[in-house]
Amino acid sequence: MRILVVEDDTLVADAIKRGLEQVGYAVDAVGSGEQGEQALRLEHFDLAVVDIELPRMDGLELIRRVRSAGRMMPILILTARDRIEDRVEGLELGGDDYVVKPFAMAELATRCRVLIRRSRSIVVDEISLGPLRLDLRARRAWAAELALQLTPREWSVLEMLVLHAGEVVGKKRLMETITGWDRDLGPNAVETYVSRLRAKIEGSGTRIATVRGLGYRLDEHLD
Repeated sequence: MRILVVEDDTLVADAIKRGLEQVGYAVDAVGSGEQGEQALRLEHFDLAVVDIELPRMDGLELIRRVRSAGRMMPILILTARDRIEDRVEGLELGGDDYVVKPFAMAELATRCRVLIRRSRSIVVDEISLGPLRLDLRARRAWAAELALQLTPREWSVLEMLVLHAGEVVGKKRLMETITGWDRDLGPNAVETYVSRLRAKIEGSGTRIATVRGLGYRLDEHLD
C-alpha cells in the first residue's frame, strides 16, 4: 500500500516516512500543500497523511481541493491544534480521522491501517482465498496452513492481488505498492516478485495469471 505524507517539518516527515516504511508501506513525502495537491492529482495513493499547518496552502484547503476534485482516498489529519472546532472543521471538509501532535508512531501506523482497510470495505483482519489465508494486521500468510516466508515487498504484492482477487492489477499499480519516488528497483522488479510468489503459493489452490499487456490476476483453481 502507498501513502503520501504532506508535512513541512522535514524531521517529522522523515520520522513518519521511516516509521510507516518499517511496517511495510511504500511512502512518499512532500513539504507543501501545492506539492501534495499535484501528487494526489497525478498518482495513485491508498491514503494521505496531511498536516493542517502547512505554509501558503494549509492542510484544510488541500483537503477541500482534493475532495472537490473527486479524489476519495482516506485522509488522516495531523494537527498540533487541540481545539475541537479545528478537528471538526477538518473532518467536515473530508478528513477521515485525525492525530494530535505529539503522537506515538504505533498509533499513527494503526490508524493508517484501519483507514485503508475501511476504505476497501474490509471489516476483518483475516482474508482468505481458498486455502490461501492472509492476516492483514500481522502481515502473515499461509498456504494450505503452511506459513509462507515472505519479504516485505512480496507481502505487499500478494496483499494487493488478494484484495483484488479475480481482477487484473496493473504492473504500474503493483510497482507503486512496493516503492515510492525514491525507487531503487529496476523495470523487471514486479515480474521478479510475482515469479517468487508463484513458487511460494504453488499447491495452495490459487494461481497468479499473467494478463498480457495489462498485468496480473489472482484466481482460485483446482490443482
